[in-house]
Amino acid sequence: MLVDVHQHLWTEPFVAALTRRRALPLVRRERGGTTLHLAGEPPCAISVDDPAARTALLDADGVDVALVVPSSPLGIDGLDPGVARELLAAHAEGVRAFGPRFARWGAVPLAEPDAADVDRELGDGAIGLCLPAGAFHDPRDLDRLDPLLARLAARDAPLFVHPGPSPWGSPAPAGPLGPAWWPALTTYVAQMQRAWLVIVTEGQQRHPRLRTLFALAAGGGLLQAERLAARGGPAVDPGDARLFYDTSSYGPSALAALGVSGAQLIHGSDRPVTPPQTPPSPARAGDAPARLLGSHVPSIPTVTA
Repeated sequence: MLVDVHQHLWTEPFVAALTRRRALPLVRRERGGTTLHLAGEPPCAISVDDPAARTALLDADGVDVALVVPSSPLGIDGLDPGVARELLAAHAEGVRAFGPRFARWGAVPLAEPDAADVDRELGDGAIGLCLPAGAFHDPRDLDRLDPLLARLAARDAPLFVHPGPSPWGSPAPAGPLGPAWWPALTTYVAQMQRAWLVIVTEGQQRHPRLRTLFALAAGGGLLQAERLAARGGPAVDPGDARLFYDTSSYGPSALAALGVSGAQLIHGSDRPVTPPQTPPSPARAGDAPARLLGSHVPSIPTVTA
């Protein structure tokens, strides 16, 4: 079974919930289309996804199952817990309507992290928990996150680290910080590298059973392993079996330069934000997704063409 571990969906319930908002993040349905507004980024045109069209795209990509991620850059998990729960519930409702070939990563309010929220998400069908990379801004953030990470490990469920702002930091300015591609090449990459460093230098020591997937190959975090050691940091095992990296936004040349082992590399397309830069391959349909997801692998039959 080939799994795409990193897709997004703009579903009608989720878009409708964002449309009702009067503060960022929000969606506005305008005569020219539907536009997403969030802090620090230019307005972005979005389209409500059609289940049949997205299922056909799975077939075209040769993918059996897509794991859908709440869009962490929206900063929903850092909102007031009541507001965050409403938006995340709308996201989960929308994903369920797309049928069994779309499973989902869970997300929880982070203003006051509560391990019981992990149990609720897993009980509602989530295959693991997605946290924004900004929640791992420095090692002190682990003190807040420890209850969530410990519960994930105890439940044999994985963590997915995705670009997104700190839920406890100052909000980004309302306007764009540069051209449309600027956050993806600067903020997102920096967030992922910081999160990678926090997790590999301290997080794994606190939670040795936790398996972690990093979006966009951790922003190239593995390239910093030698520099980390040279500057007095701990040695990092590039082949650590608890660490996984998705391929979103990176092609074969970049992935080869990172030196990520095939056992750790997992197909993640980031659709519909970007098409796959590295085509799915049978080698990536092996046991890596099963090892990442543990007992939470979706029980979905392989789809044959």
